[in-house]
Amino acid sequence: MYKLRILHPNAASRLRLLPAMHGLTGILFLFNAIGVYRGPQPNWILAGFFLALGGASLLFPFRMKRFKKFGEANSVARLVQSFVCLTASLYFLSHAQVITGLIVFAVGLGLAYIGWAEYKTFQAVFVKIDMTGISVPTSFSEKLIGWNELNNVILRNDLLTMDFKNNRILHLDVLDEPTKEQWETMNAFFQSRVK
Repeated sequence: MYKLRILHPNAASRLRLLPAMHGLTGILFLFNAIGVYRGPQPNWILAGFFLALGGASLLFPFRMKRFKKFGEANSVARLVQSFVCLTASLYFLSHAQVITGLIVFAVGLGLAYIGWAEYKTFQAVFVKIDMTGISVPTSFSEKLIGWNELNNVILRNDLLTMDFKNNRILHLDVLDEPTKEQWETMNAFFQSRVK
């Protein structure tokens, strides 16, 4: 019946974790540089590459506000980090550093998954409102919230607020602000379904 484009509910928590995840990846690259440097035949070019990439990963969270298309820049950074980890594992495995190679490979797979999850989270999604309830997107699927679970639902300005009967409140940021007539109609529908 109604469909509103919203910011993903998990976007705020992902944004708080973003600097830590890029920082940990940067530290891993710095440790990779140490591992390459301390080998029997150090590869100075590769050590310098890991140092540069580690520094760039550590600085990315501080510079990310300057990007106009932040989601795309973050996805490219995760893609590069994941690719470098997966290919670096080949270097460590070929130099008989099996444990390091397997750890870096596992981190590369983890970064690929994190990149995919962040890509999905930073995209605009839709909340669907109909006679059965409100469908809210989650990390992997949608959750249907029935009208019988809610005390009140209100759309005001650019915020959809759901007050649950278990004293929980959920605020969703609406990206496309409806006109005054549309939100009055929606609020009337919400009140008719909640009562």
